[in-house]
Amino acid sequence: MQNNQTNIQWGIIGCGNVTEVKSGPAFHKVSNSSLVAVMRRDTALAEDYAKRHAVPKWYSNAHDLINDPEINAIYIATPPKQHEEYAIAAMQAGKPVYVEKPMALDMAACRRMEQVSKETGVKLVVAHYRRALPLFISVKELLDQKAIGNIRFARISLLQPDQSAMIAKTGTNWRVDPALAGAGLFYDLAPHQLDLLVHFLGKPTKTMGLAVNQAGLYTAEDLVVGVAQLPNQVLFNGTWCFTTPAGKEEDIFEIQGENGTIRFSVFGHELTIERNGTTATEQFQPPQHIQQPMIEKIVQYFLGNAENPCSAADAIQSMEMMEQFAYGSK
Repeated sequence: MQNNQTNIQWGIIGCGNVTEVKSGPAFHKVSNSSLVAVMRRDTALAEDYAKRHAVPKWYSNAHDLINDPEINAIYIATPPKQHEEYAIAAMQAGKPVYVEKPMALDMAACRRMEQVSKETGVKLVVAHYRRALPLFISVKELLDQKAIGNIRFARISLLQPDQSAMIAKTGTNWRVDPALAGAGLFYDLAPHQLDLLVHFLGKPTKTMGLAVNQAGLYTAEDLVVGVAQLPNQVLFNGTWCFTTPAGKEEDIFEIQGENGTIRFSVFGHELTIERNGTTATEQFQPPQHIQQPMIEKIVQYFLGNAENPCSAADAIQSMEMMEQFAYGSK
């Protein structure tokens, strides 16, 4: 990206459901940003999306979009299997990349993407967009202020039924195909949680975990447990189950300190802090387009006016935890 660039002109690769409200419209609404083209393998669906969202151009081939001279930044919102190929092609074409989470199918692919960014000098950002939302900014501030004293432990519990409304629906349900998405719904949802864990409390020094497929509804893992040691001898444990009975759902992220507890839902909008015998709860109103605060930061980063809001190195830390929890320990 040239320093004299004044407007980021985006191309989206993979304009599926995640881009309809969460991200796509925000590219038009952010200052110094516009959405120029979208790509989907089905030309009719790409054209439909473009016309509904007032996007001037559409493609059925990703490399054609990448090489469009009007486009100077790429957002990749395909299944994880394609992230590496398209991100590397875009960076080699000199175009900075915003790639969906998980960053890639596995750690090896993540590191190759990071290396190409370093070699080419082309910017790469990963879509851990919850970092930019007010609820999680507040949690970070509370922790930085030692509002609950020194941290003792943290835990995550994400228990959802197979038909949970939290789980994005697609025609082919690619999220539970290991060849396209890795460890199933764990790889779809846990990146948000574990990125925040690392963002709040630091990179783990030890990790271990186990993953199984209990229900046999698909080939990917449906139950994952993990433990980790974080800096300052803080311990963490997490459980992710995607076959929980209806009515027994949980979405809990809890941080226990010497003087109190911070509790919130990563996929909700409420923050509770308990300390000194009192409990305070605050509700947060999410933005219409939940990725817009992150996209605002990315545009400024691509223009050379701000730091990277979530680098490849940042994303690799939580990706490494996920891989260890699902596929082995260290």
